[in-house]
Amino acid sequence: MTMEIVLNGKPRTAREGQSVLNLLEELQLDPARVAVELDRRILKQPLWAETVLRAGAEIEIVQFVGGG
Repeated sequence: MTMEIVLNGKPRTAREGQSVLNLLEELQLDPARVAVELDRRILKQPLWAETVLRAGAEIEIVQFVGGG
């Protein structure tokens, strides 16, 4: 089954029971290069695998970019 979440301000469908880490993998984002905010709170990386998304969750993902 699927549910609706909000990812970076846009509606998105996610699988029920999906963890934050699963979402990052699905989006092909390197966990070492992103920060995640869930429902307006920073979510520490050690919690990503065990934090299960729920319907209506608001997720902001910010990628770190190198350069000079």
